[in-house]
Amino acid sequence: MTLHPDIQIPTPEEFARLSPEELAGRMGKLSGTLGQRLGIELLSVTRERLTARMPVEGNRQPTGRLHGGASLALAEELASLGSFLNVDPRTQFGVGVDLNGTHVRGVSEGWVMAEALLVYRGRTVMVWTVELKDEKGRTTTLARCTCNVVTHRA
Repeated sequence: MTLHPDIQIPTPEEFARLSPEELAGRMGKLSGTLGQRLGIELLSVTRERLTARMPVEGNRQPTGRLHGGASLALAEELASLGSFLNVDPRTQFGVGVDLNGTHVRGVSEGWVMAEALLVYRGRTVMVWTVELKDEKGRTTTLARCTCNVVTHRA
């Protein structure tokens, strides 16, 4: 498996030295990915918590509201990246295998903010909860993503 050329996995020393915001900036834009296409911007990164934002513009359904698929793609993007930060990238990677979400409020403009929290870290599986909020801080989507830890050859 080849890592995305833009991803810069922080070393243990960088995790200890850099702020969550600096770590987010170091993760890169991941050009050519769905996350870039959706306009996802990482804001803060730790091994247990990631935050990001995504514009509503360009990610709407025909009715003018944020597309639920875009919301869930944001949730899985954060869970997958977070899982990746919790494994040895030389031999493992995390992939989303189960994703569910409940959309509780529509959004028609601005940005949605997302916070992903690691709620279970096992040897072969990680579970994340992800909450999306509008710019007024109101919950729009509640999601859960399960990622399998896959072993590959170095």
